[in-house]
Amino acid sequence: MKYVSIILLVILTASCVGGGDLYYQALKKNQEIPSQKGQIDHSTWDALLKKYVNEDGFVDYDSFKSEQAQLKEYLSYLNVNSPQESWSINEQFAYYINLYNAATVDLILMNDMPESIKDIDGPLGQVWLKKFILVNDKEYSLAAIEKNVLQKMGDARIHFAINCASYSCPKLQNKAFTAANVDALMDQSARDFINSDKNDFSNPGNPKLSSIFSFYPKDFTKNGMTLTEYINQYADTKIAEKNKYDYIEYDWSLNKQK
Repeated sequence: MKYVSIILLVILTASCVGGGDLYYQALKKNQEIPSQKGQIDHSTWDALLKKYVNEDGFVDYDSFKSEQAQLKEYLSYLNVNSPQESWSINEQFAYYINLYNAATVDLILMNDMPESIKDIDGPLGQVWLKKFILVNDKEYSLAAIEKNVLQKMGDARIHFAINCASYSCPKLQNKAFTAANVDALMDQSARDFINSDKNDFSNPGNPKLSSIFSFYPKDFTKNGMTLTEYINQYADTKIAEKNKYDYIEYDWSLNKQK
């Protein structure tokens, strides 16, 4: 993975779905930044994940509620320690992945653990457009963080690293992403998801894929790979090349521990 410096600037633009929103624009420089030294301390989030998220990525929301104050303190810390030009790409990936995941957990707790994240209201009935995430005291939605920051950073593995609090989502890792581990942990997240029961490779010649691959097809194929080639990088069972795949219906039920 080639590392480049990315400056994230806030711009005002019209949203095609939300009637207007604040978005980030990723501006790339051809400058290597070899340092992996972390600027941000994610240890509070790491401790909460280890306590309330199991190895399968399911969350004990009922118990997590008792430490929601610590979660909010972490989100406040991220708010006042927003990304800087001097940060490495790894630091920025870790910041925004953790921000997205921590904010999603907080959203679930604020709304008394609904049966599905989609039960939470937002603009046009879309929770993803609800602006509640603070970065440098400006409000953003989950859609803004995902689509206008993380996707623009150009690594499709982010789709396996961020968690939308739903059963069919890639699992919430029970450790925080950091500048030091983000590349390896994104790789692990991709392997965990592709080899999980969210895909059905029991018949490699006619596999059924998670709908995630139909949600973001260009992200997985933009480097000249076919979707099959992308998946087979991580798959223990290699699947056959096909022009069209069957996709598994997405289960939006809450990813809570039973």
